[in-house]
Amino acid sequence: MTAGEKETIYKLLKTVSDSINGYTQKSFDMAPPVFSDDETAVEASHEVQNNAQIPQNDSQVTEVQTKKPVPLEVIADKIYECRRCKLCQTRKNVVPGTGVLKPLVLVIGEGPGEEEDNQGLPFVGKAGQLLDKMLAAISLSRSQNCYIANVVKCRPPHNRDPLPEEISACISFLDAQISLLKPSMILLMGRVAAQSVLRTSSGINALRGNFSMYNGIPVMPTYHPSALLRDERLKAPAWQDLKAFRAKLLQLVPDYEKNFVK
Repeated sequence: MTAGEKETIYKLLKTVSDSINGYTQKSFDMAPPVFSDDETAVEASHEVQNNAQIPQNDSQVTEVQTKKPVPLEVIADKIYECRRCKLCQTRKNVVPGTGVLKPLVLVIGEGPGEEEDNQGLPFVGKAGQLLDKMLAAISLSRSQNCYIANVVKCRPPHNRDPLPEEISACISFLDAQISLLKPSMILLMGRVAAQSVLRTSSGINALRGNFSMYNGIPVMPTYHPSALLRDERLKAPAWQDLKAFRAKLLQLVPDYEKNFVK
């Protein structure tokens, strides 16, 4: 890992930590550590330790070089350790997110349900199966060009909406994920996701189908798949939203559908 990558991770995790633990004068006064490239650190270690073993072939070198932490995994580790709200007391598994590391689209829901809590993966229940069909209809999928995450990373009891204090305790993890993933667009599934990311109190009926910007990234809310399962009348407007989303994505990435495998 390069010094720049280490500094990026440090800044993201410091932001998460300060957000959770509160900003103090100490957090502002503390000087950041000095980072160096891993290769430089290895070379310096070899100079000091004359008896250090040097890899004898390419396979050994490859094995050493591939043991680098992926930045998203570092954030996931912090999520696993998090105890900042009461959801940690009732969860079975945390659900950091899943998908490709350089996604065209980041899909954001509100929080894990029962199946997600059991498996530690987002959108794997009935709503998740419908989400996969919705994404496939516009040439998107979690295995090819999307990353899927939630506003809160632990299941609220009985699938209730996450409370404001739970969202506040968890939102910095999502902000860090967005900063690392740098998607071309963001699709917000449902009222809670839309209100949390856009920092608004407007309802989903007013927000859906309209584009906003999040740090230079186009964002569009639509109905949550679970709402479509409850009320099939919402499927038609949701499909209109998806078509508008696809049209915007095609403007930004004109050939994105060419590489999609159905």
